Parts: sequence; structure tokens; C-alpha cells
Amino acid sequence: MDLNSRQPNKENLFVKTLAKTPDATQLQVVKALYGKATTANVRALQKLQSRVRSKLLNQLYFLDHSDPRHLVSRRYELECLDMLHKVSILYAEREYKLSERLLQRCLALAEKGEFTQYAVLCARMLRNLHAEKRDAIPYKEAAKVLARVQQVLALEDEAEQLYTATQLALSGTVATRRAVLAVLPDRIAQLEALHRKARSFTTYNVVYRARLAYEELQGNFQEMIRVTAAASRRLREGKLNERRFDLRFNHFVSIYAYLRSRQPVQGLRLAEEYNRDFHPSSNNWFYFQEHHVLLALHAEQYERAQQLMEVITKNPAYLIQREAALQRWDLYRAYIDFVLPPPRPSVARQRQMAQWVLQLPEYSRDKRGHNVAILVLQLLHFLRERNLEAVLLRLERLRKYQQRHLYEPTTVRSRLFLRLLQVIVEKNFDATKAAERGKALLQQLHDTAPPGEAFAEVEIIPYEHLWQLVLKLLREGAPVANETGA
Repeated sequence: MDLNSRQPNKENLFVKTLAKTPDATQLQVVKALYGKATTANVRALQKLQSRVRSKLLNQLYFLDHSDPRHLVSRRYELECLDMLHKVSILYAEREYKLSERLLQRCLALAEKGEFTQYAVLCARMLRNLHAEKRDAIPYKEAAKVLARVQQVLALEDEAEQLYTATQLALSGTVATRRAVLAVLPDRIAQLEALHRKARSFTTYNVVYRARLAYEELQGNFQEMIRVTAAASRRLREGKLNERRFDLRFNHFVSIYAYLRSRQPVQGLRLAEEYNRDFHPSSNNWFYFQEHHVLLALHAEQYERAQQLMEVITKNPAYLIQREAALQRWDLYRAYIDFVLPPPRPSVARQRQMAQWVLQLPEYSRDKRGHNVAILVLQLLHFLRERNLEAVLLRLERLRKYQQRHLYEPTTVRSRLFLRLLQVIVEKNFDATKAAERGKALLQQLHDTAPPGEAFAEVEIIPYEHLWQLVLKLLREGAPVANETGA
């Protein structure tokens, strides 16, 4: 094809093509736009991509950050950056009078928002400006301000480096997380000492988040509720910088703590209230909704969980989440569909669900997370199908998984539940006998608090509720042998 005979609006066509087929390869896009995948057309596509990218980047200047459902500090930070950009151009043009006025305004904004890094830039430029103008007294004042904010910035940098190193360790394996748990009290003490010196929002924030991480690792969810409530109260009282404090994060941690402390009804009520503070276009919205759904499931409000899933999957950004996130959503939806089956699922949907249950990944590399939930869902599916061979196979896999991976004291709840499941075999799938035999184990399960986040298998539906579901399925009919198996 002659590249000189391009169709008009090629850039628009390129954008529409990617919107329709986001996973298309470069050659597929070339063919869609130019007809043939020649070397010349590939080069033409690369130039087209460059032009479109530049135009999209230019649009960033026009984004509206005033919506309160976004990170609150963003609009104030960008205001500082915008003013710094303008004053840099004016300063380069030696327009000192206007530069000084804008720098004073920018410094005031930076200090009000406690953006110490921008306060340093403003103070340095003011000092240099006064030096060039030979204004001795303003120079000394600017130098004094610069020294003060540089000292605060150094403390903030030290605190952030310490906190970031901790966060990286917490994102590692279970063994790494346990090691961090042992040293966290000392690190928090270091962070508190830095905060006492700096008295800035940044140092407060790393102390606050480190405390929450420590309580979470220990399973002190009630303390997490207290810490988040205290932070909200301080914000209302004007003791925290309203331009910086991320209330959405506080909301998220709060409902998470209610979920893990087995207070789902109260947590769900708060989640419904907090929902308005999250913008549907942000990743934070999906993180929040994940716990929103789990709260509904733990509160046995399955219809509400189903409604939430419908809203979530209709979000335009749903499919561009990370693969791991999509797999979690699929697992949640499978549990919801199991406890609240669609009224008239199509034959194709039934076949798809059955195939999906068989193909579920069963183990993750670090042996934590959703492994038990996946295997239990498979077991429930085959109990409903009354497929004896498949039920026995899943129970055996659960037994082996328990032996290999659930030997730590922090896995007591999972072990107790898996022991309950073995009872149904001991009692030959008799619901009445299994319920009687499992009473003591069920009481132990009820009395055992969830472990800290670092060590937990996720209970999509609480084990106590799953046990009642198992007994209900057995009352409807025990599994029987068949020729096909699984």
C-alpha cells in the first residue's frame, strides 16, 4: 500500500483499534490500519504511535483533580508543581519581580500542604534570586527558611527510607514477613523519634502506617479499628493536615479490620457509608470493593454480594486489572454463584462453571492465600453433584495440603476446618452424625481468632458458615459412586 494515500483520521482509527482489541499484536494493528504488514508500514505505525502518545501526554495538563474521591493531596501538589513550572520559566527569563511574588505564593502553598520537597525548591530559588539582586536581608531570611525545611526534608527522607524498606520486606514471602514482625517495634520507635524531631505530616504518616502494619501482622484487628478511628477523630478536630491525610486509606483499613475481627455486619454498614469516597476509575475502588464483597459474604448477605459483583464487573476498568486480581474476583464470584445460584443458568453457563471448577489453580508458590478456599470450593461443587470419587479426591488433596503447609500455630482455623471435613467421611456422609461428631471441633473453630494477615488463608465465606453449608448438602443427599469420577 502506498503510504502517501493514507486515510484521514488515522490517529483516531489507531485509538479505536486499540480500544476494540487491547491485546492485539503490533503486526495485527499494522494490518488493521494499513492492510499489509510491510516494513514500511511497521515504521509508519511506530511514528503514528509516537504522535498519539505525545497528544495523550499533552492531555494530562487538562485532567480534573478536584474530585474529592481522588487522593486529596493530588490537587494541592499539582498546584505547587504548576506554579514551580511557571516560575522556573520566568526566572530563566530574569523576570525577578514576578518570580519572587510567585515563589512566595508557592512557598506558602507548599508549607500549608506540608510538601517539604517543594518548600525546599521554593526557598532555594528565593535565596538565589535575592543573591542575584544583592538583597542582603531577604537573602538571609530565605537562607534561614531553606535551612529549616532542608532539615525537615532530611528527617522525612530517613523516615521514608526506613518505612519503604519495611514495606518491601512485607511484600515478600511468609518467612520474610515473620522476620519483619520481630523487628517492627524497634523500627516504629525509630520512626516515632524522627517524627518528634520533624513534626511533619510525612513523618506522622509513616508512623501511622507502620503501626497499622504491625497490628495487622499480629492479628490485633481491634487495635487497628481504634487507630483508624483515632485518626478520623484527629482529622475532624483539625489536628491532621486535611490537604494530605488520605481518608480513603483510613476507610479501607477500617473495614478490613472489621472483616478480620469478625464484625461483618458493622463493617458492611460502614462500607456502604464509605463507598461514596472512592472514585470508580481508581485502583483503590477495586481494593475497597473487594473487602466490601467479603463483608457482605461474611454477613451472609449473599444477595448484596451478588449486586456488588454486578456493579464491579460492569466497571470499564475491570478487565485491565492485574491477572491475580481477576482470578480473585472469579473465585469470589464462584462462591457467590454457589450459595446463590442464578435462577435459570443456561446449559452453557453450567458447563462453563463445571469446567472452571475442574481447572482452578490449586497451589501458589508461597503456599498461602486462597489455596484452601479453592480446594474447598471444588469439594462443595462435587458434594452438590453427589460425585463420591471427586469428593474423596478433594478431601485427600486437602489432607495432603494440611500436612505440607498448615503446620504452624497460626493456621489453627484452617486445620480445624479441614478436620471437620474429614468427619463427613468418618461418619459415612451422614449429616446428623457428622454434625454431632463435629460439635467440639466447631466450638474450637468458633473460639479461635483469625491470625495476622501475614499467615492467613483467606476465608471467603467463614469456615463456620461453610460447615453448615456442607451439612445442608449432605442432608440433600450423600455422594454416590459413579462411573465417570473426576
